[in-house]
Amino acid sequence: MACCDSNKTTKTSCCTESPVLDLREVVRDGYTKIAEQGTLTAVTKGGCCGPGWKADDLASKLGYSTAQLQALPEGTNMGLSCGNPTAIANLKPGQVVLDLGSGGGFDVFLAGPKVGPTGRVIGVDMTPAMLSKARTNTVHYRRTTKLDNVEFRLGEIEHLPVADSTVDVVISNCVINLSPDKPQVWREIARVLRPGGTVAVSDMALLRPLPPLLKQRMEALVGCIAGAVLVDEYRAMIHHAGLTDIELCTKPDYVAALISLDDPLYKELATLLPPGTTGSDFVTSLDVTARRA
Repeated sequence: MACCDSNKTTKTSCCTESPVLDLREVVRDGYTKIAEQGTLTAVTKGGCCGPGWKADDLASKLGYSTAQLQALPEGTNMGLSCGNPTAIANLKPGQVVLDLGSGGGFDVFLAGPKVGPTGRVIGVDMTPAMLSKARTNTVHYRRTTKLDNVEFRLGEIEHLPVADSTVDVVISNCVINLSPDKPQVWREIARVLRPGGTVAVSDMALLRPLPPLLKQRMEALVGCIAGAVLVDEYRAMIHHAGLTDIELCTKPDYVAALISLDDPLYKELATLLPPGTTGSDFVTSLDVTARRA
């Protein structure tokens, strides 16, 4: 047996690097730059999150209303969405909501008014620069909504800083695909949900395997593609975590739109694909809902 186990998350005496740590640091570094520069386009040449559009234009195409976007603190929307989890979550007053990979607080600040003064929204992000941005944005949120019902915690989505069975709804937007241990993320989601609690996630997934060369590109990783798994594998992870009522809705038209805008990452993807195929034959946006029994 080799002394360096690729499944381990810590370094050993004969392993100078851990693959899991390497991937996590690549993602953390990429999103630190996004937080500092304010947009995905300033950091990567392409990605699942629509650098071909302005951030608000992309959000509008994903179903966010003009009123919602105008109410957000400036710079909160960095164009990192691949769906609209707050729209599919059916949030109600009084609920406790947890946002995985909350970034600058985009979906947290939209969920806050929906759960109202008796509810609470918790954002978790592993990037200190994103957390700092979100906490700064909280001042604007409190002033404009007169609500004090959101908070942000530093942590990894594989090890959530949240107690067991304390959350009514888990949301996430284009983040779980970036995790080096996605099954563990879904086990954590099941752990923190109350019985009857629900999940509403927007993410990226694969309709068929990507060419190996594309998966190796770090821009593709930060851009949400290289970390994506097959739709059937995605469903299996949720099922094995113990969640029920699993529904997956594929949205390949989202990727087709990025291709039509000559997104550089998807343009390069086209050069690596078999003749007669396009990126939307391989990559899809995915709306995911599930429930803890």
